[in-house]
Amino acid sequence: MGLNNSHPKLYPGDILEFPGNSYFSHFGVYYGERDGVPYVAHLTIRDSDTKLLLFGRAINASVKLDPLDLVGKKYKVRNYMDDKHPPRDFYVLIKPEIDEIMTKPITFDILFNNSEHQATMLRYGVKKSEQIEKVYSKIVPTWKDLFEKKKI
Repeated sequence: MGLNNSHPKLYPGDILEFPGNSYFSHFGVYYGERDGVPYVAHLTIRDSDTKLLLFGRAINASVKLDPLDLVGKKYKVRNYMDDKHPPRDFYVLIKPEIDEIMTKPITFDILFNNSEHQATMLRYGVKKSEQIEKVYSKIVPTWKDLFEKKKI
């Protein structure tokens, strides 16, 4: 299921994945429409001037509500935990959380609090990042090999 321009019908609370580089995509939660414009809530680093990613962390981050087209033209719905965790109610839980979290500063952390973690936390109440798990699965065996070679 590749990323393409044929967009499915979106429902508030859907997790959207926007393609990034070969390792990381950007994620957001579909918020619904305002004046006919679809919006996405997503974790972003606020100021490009202060985009100091020190060890994959940035203090100056926040959840923003942006028009879908501004976040990305290509995306796919990625509600990949629906079979394990029932999605939380958008209007009762997710929307009020988004509205409140937008007022607070957040620390972005690529390993522990990236846009995918934020999206799964909002939809399911569970923090998960498959892309970080994939990176770990590639790195950890390499580290293990290094340690084993040093023992010889």
